[in-house]
Amino acid sequence: MTDKPSASLRVDCQARRHDVTARSSRVIPEETPIAFTYGGSTHAVMMATPADLEDFAIGFALTEGLVDSPQDAGEVEIVSSDAGVELRTWLGGGRQEAYAARKRSMAGPTGCGLCGIESLEAATRELPSLDNALTVSAAGLIEAMSRMPGEQKLNQETRAVHAAAFWNPASDALIVREDVGRHNALDKLAGALARQGVAASQGVVLMTSRVSVELVQKAARIGAPIIAAISAPTALAVRNAEKCGMTLVAVMRGRDFEIFTHPGRILEQVSAHVA
Repeated sequence: MTDKPSASLRVDCQARRHDVTARSSRVIPEETPIAFTYGGSTHAVMMATPADLEDFAIGFALTEGLVDSPQDAGEVEIVSSDAGVELRTWLGGGRQEAYAARKRSMAGPTGCGLCGIESLEAATRELPSLDNALTVSAAGLIEAMSRMPGEQKLNQETRAVHAAAFWNPASDALIVREDVGRHNALDKLAGALARQGVAASQGVVLMTSRVSVELVQKAARIGAPIIAAISAPTALAVRNAEKCGMTLVAVMRGRDFEIFTHPGRILEQVSAHVA
């Protein structure tokens, strides 16, 4: 067993600046294999940043539909070795038996959320209906997104990781998690919300990436009614957001953005409220 790896590492490099090349160094994010095991059986191996691992374990189980609450996942044991990190979980409340019936394995590259799924139907499984009446002001959403860079500590060091954040418009609180993979960052965020007892239905998921269908699926499974991102969505992401009732905001640049689905939740000069 080895110590838990750090989230970043300073390495030497040759930097060319103003036509001059000289020795330099840069802090870069760490990337390591992380295995999720349930009842001693490996479910998935993801390449990810080894930070906020308890959040990652719980959030992954939630967004994958393996559990409905962090209590169902039980305690998380983190085991580090030279080969990577293993997150050991024993599902409770009959979940272990249900898991054994649907067991699948996958080996994914950075942030891959679909690798190894055994059928096309599993990749597009039904999402919960989001009939949440949350509304937020456009100005508040813009301001929340503008705060993200200041909260991305690892990215300030490395300039190489994604972030997922949760903005609660009622308290204006911002919870941020980072990873080399955008899906991993959202899983960590989901775990952080669950472990802190924060209801995803009361706020907005913010992403520093494009919006793929996997992000919509994961956000829907934790009950987030709004997802917003700095880059564009895929067509499948838009179709899924429309179908499940999620408001999808993308291409957020400065004070500009585009709303692709269920625009009624984004209001001009109106305070946030939940009906």
